[in-house]
Amino acid sequence: MTAADEPVEDDRIDATRIEALVRLESELGMFLRRGKRAMSARGRMLHPDLPPGGYMLLTWLAEHGPVRASALVDGLGIDKGAVSRMVQTIIDLGLLERHPDPEDGRASLVSVTAKAREGLDRVARERRVRFNDRLADWSPDEIDQLSGMLSRYNEALERQGS
Repeated sequence: MTAADEPVEDDRIDATRIEALVRLESELGMFLRRGKRAMSARGRMLHPDLPPGGYMLLTWLAEHGPVRASALVDGLGIDKGAVSRMVQTIIDLGLLERHPDPEDGRASLVSVTAKAREGLDRVARERRVRFNDRLADWSPDEIDQLSGMLSRYNEALERQGS
């Protein structure tokens, strides 16, 4: 039995804190499900045939690219074979391009095309308008507070390697 398989005892956690953690888990679950649907919708806005996960790959690559496919595997935490198939599909859609790595002629780099960058910019503008509409009754300070708390949560996850 590995450490991950061992049962975790929560009897040392205060009942009030457990209730708060259960609410947080529920809200994060809903947030993740909505996020997954939103990513799919954004991907369809770029191209109706973009595969699941394609939007996430394109946004990551637009920020970090051009990179080798192995960097996509590490950066996105996706299986090498899945990344390879997805990259080829997105190349065929005209949203990615592959070119030789100037540091190693045997390897290639993948980058977003101008068409993809324009589409990502358009989707980002539309996303900001939607965010603004949905949070119309939130003050900028409240939005900053949520951003700060999410940042703190992400840092906690990063420290734990999750």
